[in-house]
Amino acid sequence: MPATPLTRRSLLRTLPLAAVAGSFQLLVRSEDSKKLWITGNPAIDGPREIALDLLKPSQAQLEHAWELHFGSLVFESYGFAPRFAMDAEALNQAADAGASAEELSDLRESMMMNRGATHERERKEFFDAFHAAGVTCIFQNAGEEGNDPLRLIKRLAHFTRATDLLKPQLTKVLRPEDVEAVKKAGQVSLCFTGNGVPLRQEWNSVRDELRLIPVFQELGIRMMHLTYNRRNPIGDGAGEPHDGGLSDFGKAAVAEMNRAGVIVDVAHSGWETAADAARASAKPMVASHTSCATVYEHFRGKPDATIKAICDTGGYVGMCCIPRFLGGRGDLNALLDHLDHVIKTFGPDHAAIGTDVAYVSRYDQEERLKIKKRPDGTSPLGASSGRWEHLWPKDDYQTSAAAEKSIAWTNWPFYTLGMVMRGHSDDVIRKVLGGNVMRVLAANQV
Repeated sequence: MPATPLTRRSLLRTLPLAAVAGSFQLLVRSEDSKKLWITGNPAIDGPREIALDLLKPSQAQLEHAWELHFGSLVFESYGFAPRFAMDAEALNQAADAGASAEELSDLRESMMMNRGATHERERKEFFDAFHAAGVTCIFQNAGEEGNDPLRLIKRLAHFTRATDLLKPQLTKVLRPEDVEAVKKAGQVSLCFTGNGVPLRQEWNSVRDELRLIPVFQELGIRMMHLTYNRRNPIGDGAGEPHDGGLSDFGKAAVAEMNRAGVIVDVAHSGWETAADAARASAKPMVASHTSCATVYEHFRGKPDATIKAICDTGGYVGMCCIPRFLGGRGDLNALLDHLDHVIKTFGPDHAAIGTDVAYVSRYDQEERLKIKKRPDGTSPLGASSGRWEHLWPKDDYQTSAAAEKSIAWTNWPFYTLGMVMRGHSDDVIRKVLGGNVMRVLAANQV
């Protein structure tokens, strides 16, 4: 019987990619490989090279993961759409006209969130990154952290504008069937989440204080944080030194969110507050972007007891891509360790991925370099390190650029590849990629 001819494809199916390191540049220029991970954008391809070197897959594993990932409905449990480059000229003009620091902050955020609606280069960059990631829908951070309704509505307005002006390529979705339609059409979408429960803060009555929840639900918000790091009338945030759990008012807030069709999210809540919320919720609730404290103990992660309480509601925990929360090397393998823990300990119905990171336009840095300092020597870009909700307990964790790049947002297909390499079935991986988020969204629908 004649021997099977040795081709480059058959060789690559049997060798890990690391074994052909000497010919790697030739490999990635081949047509087959270009169809897999090469995009031509160094801001995307650079992090992918790091992920490939870390995982060292065989060509067969790579091809299977690519087919599985791009054939699946991928619904990120919490994150950010690709961010647009700022417009330095417009910022400089606003600063010269005497705009306040707050006005400049609002203008900068608006540019980063919806500039592509009017700028062709940025629009192309946005969709190229979105499609390279293979993500169908993002549970989009669409509310600035806190409980002030006016503060929350600003970011919601930015993304409402983006989805209004960029549709049908980018769509705001409200229901699971909307997401399915987007996938079928080959488009992408955002499902809005707020980073706080809107409170009137007039304290006339419990019902009056909570009556903006259904209003924001009508505006498209489908998930809300109970707390954001700090303590509020609902409960204690993850950054508080003492976690007193959910308040009586917090229980009423959970009940109203259940009634209004808004998913309860405890990603930034304290461990006891999160567990109390799970016990109070009549519908599946989530920690949309967190980590497992059993794998690496960090206050932004969740211990097994809290994760179990969340899973017992029928909900899920989304693993984030923040090295500081993942521990160890903080790289793609660390992310996979946390995913493995959830899948093996609590079952595949309760794992998701909520990266909490964003792709930033490769043109943003050159725009930043054009921004002029104000007459008093300060930058129009300002700083956010002193804001109260960003007060973090100190730790001595050190990350690296390579670790962060290995879990870059556009490396989503490599999250799938990592799960394939760790032996998870296609059905399990589909649940993690989006099936679980779809199920919880459906369960909270009214």
